[in-house]
Amino acid sequence: MEVDAVGTAVGAIAGGVVAQSVKPGTGEAGEGGHVCADCGSAVTGKYCAECGQPAHVHRTLMHLGHELLHGVMHFDGRIWRTLPLLVGNPGRLTREWSQGRRTRYVSPLAIFLFTLFIIFFGLSMMPQPKVNIGNSLENAAMTEAQADAIRAELVELDKEIATVETAFESSRGSERIALGTQKGAMAGSRATLQARIDAFDAAKAGGKAPDAPRTDGLTPGSWQAQVADLNWDSNNKGAMAKIGKKLKNPDLMVYKLQQTAYKFAFLLVPLSIPFMWLLFLWRRGFTLYDHGVFVLYSLTFMAMLTLVAVGVAGALPSLSSAVIWLVVFIIPVHMFAQLKGAYSLSFVSALWRTFFLLVFCTIVLALFLTAIVYLGLGH
Repeated sequence: MEVDAVGTAVGAIAGGVVAQSVKPGTGEAGEGGHVCADCGSAVTGKYCAECGQPAHVHRTLMHLGHELLHGVMHFDGRIWRTLPLLVGNPGRLTREWSQGRRTRYVSPLAIFLFTLFIIFFGLSMMPQPKVNIGNSLENAAMTEAQADAIRAELVELDKEIATVETAFESSRGSERIALGTQKGAMAGSRATLQARIDAFDAAKAGGKAPDAPRTDGLTPGSWQAQVADLNWDSNNKGAMAKIGKKLKNPDLMVYKLQQTAYKFAFLLVPLSIPFMWLLFLWRRGFTLYDHGVFVLYSLTFMAMLTLVAVGVAGALPSLSSAVIWLVVFIIPVHMFAQLKGAYSLSFVSALWRTFFLLVFCTIVLALFLTAIVYLGLGH
């Protein structure tokens, strides 16, 4: 099965989990009736004791709209009891859910999946940044030292091309085809390097070099063009060759990475749980389920924090640096508070575990990004 198909299937299953994880709020069923309209059992309260259907079945257009909103959001009044604790007292929220006090809160899986949907939907609606690297000295496309390094690389590349051409003339069959492909790739790399040197020399002479139109339709000097010019063909074999092919269309590459990150964001959970287990390896009383609840609520808060930070930085670019430093401060503080409250730890015990948890988070993030690049580009 293709990776995209697997991701879509997982997304559908996740949506079903969300749909089943939250029930209608208390008091929305209406007064008790005589018999259940679904199973025919006697009903004494607001819900049928046999099948759980509300005693009163609404048949109004207003309620149809309410069901539509509830079907999309899957949240009721419990969200307003969950969010304040998730932000201000995450340890209590995690501990109470793990200990079975759950009716008043949104499940960690439901709120995690919904937050992922919101953050990736928001990112997809944001305008894409237009970064124009250019080829002038003012834009620092290249320094003199970098230009000298490229000139030296061109000399070495010319020698390699001459060697390949000599071998090509005396080769036959599949070897000749392979050498021809290699020669073409090397010629493309040389053309790219030579174009950069020509642009640098023109800018150094006192003006910006004219941008020639590209056959691939990308804007000359843009970040997309710079990425497309990278040569990661790797002799047309393996994952690097596939990545190099997708780099030729950078906008499609970014789209595929975003979609892959959304479909496989759930991988953060199984990647994180073993590291949480290591933090409490010698302490009894905590199960993998408890660690899973901790991870889901923690990841939900981090996703919300990222969404808010990106929104503020996008609306107020002058505050971008302050927002970054604030996020860097909030993350360990929130982790410390959740660890201390969820596992009833002392200050010192929670402090050193927070340090190692930050290290583990870096490892998990690196593993996740590697998986996303492989699944999105190299698979």
